Amino acid sequence: MEPEPGANGTAVTEFVLLGLVETPELRPAVFVLFLLAYLVTVGGNLIILAAILVEPKLHTPMYFFLGNLSVLDVGCITITVPSMLVRLLSHKHTVPYAACLTQLFFFHQLAGVDCFLLTAMAYDRFLAICRPLTYSTRMSQTVQRTLVAVSWACAFSNALTHTVAISTLNFCGPNVINHFYCDLPQLFQLSCSSTQLNELLLFGLGILMAGAPVILIVTSYIHVAAAVLRIRSAEGRKKAFSTCGSHLTVVGIFYGTGVFSYMRLGSVEASDKDKGIGTLNTVISPMLNPVIYSLRNPDVQGALQRVLIGKRALV
Repeated sequence: MEPEPGANGTAVTEFVLLGLVETPELRPAVFVLFLLAYLVTVGGNLIILAAILVEPKLHTPMYFFLGNLSVLDVGCITITVPSMLVRLLSHKHTVPYAACLTQLFFFHQLAGVDCFLLTAMAYDRFLAICRPLTYSTRMSQTVQRTLVAVSWACAFSNALTHTVAISTLNFCGPNVINHFYCDLPQLFQLSCSSTQLNELLLFGLGILMAGAPVILIVTSYIHVAAAVLRIRSAEGRKKAFSTCGSHLTVVGIFYGTGVFSYMRLGSVEASDKDKGIGTLNTVISPMLNPVIYSLRNPDVQGALQRVLIGKRALV
């Protein structure tokens, strides 16, 4: 494609997303797999959300945050997968410059909220297990809503900063992105101008957006583990740990894929691996979350039975 004059000092008006596979014969199979993954993810998270809304036993802070997490999972996969499916059907791999930056903004907005929401859930477990006498006042509805609102505000600032920063870069040469959605590392590789400041910004904000939450989550669970180990009853210890296991699994998947995605900037050879990591981050993780949180959780299973079958679960 010949470069065309564009705004913001860039000669490239659109990018070419190669997608997951470049072999035409494999595209139908990829389309079916990702369409099913999308439907399962959206359906599973909406069912979890419905269960939380209709079941009084789930009207607790932990499930309030889980409901918000389900909304984020639906949003995250909706930002990336449907557009990829459309490109597979139309065989048109181009995406306008503005649409690419818009996708990048919303992806980092939702991922940022995810970071803080997972931290809020760890704080909730810390209060419930380590400070049970003051739990109801420290985790009131006002506190819950404030935590969610602050999460959205901080994530918005982060996403807007990255989007504005990358819009100042010049794109005048290659416009082919070896990925199925627009993200910072891939765009850095295509820029004609220096990305050193952008990479420093990504690293610095990454410390605030991911490093600080990880430290808070680890600290919370150190206190939780110490408190649980002091419980004399084996059944009591098992019940306390079971409420934390699902959350820790989701945290591990989310931060594990995030670290691999953004800590290897400038590595062109890693592009194909980035597709796999991107799939884990944007498709597999949101799809697994409903399964992780409903597995071995009788309260959620009872609520799901009520939603799906229309019968109140036996108490």
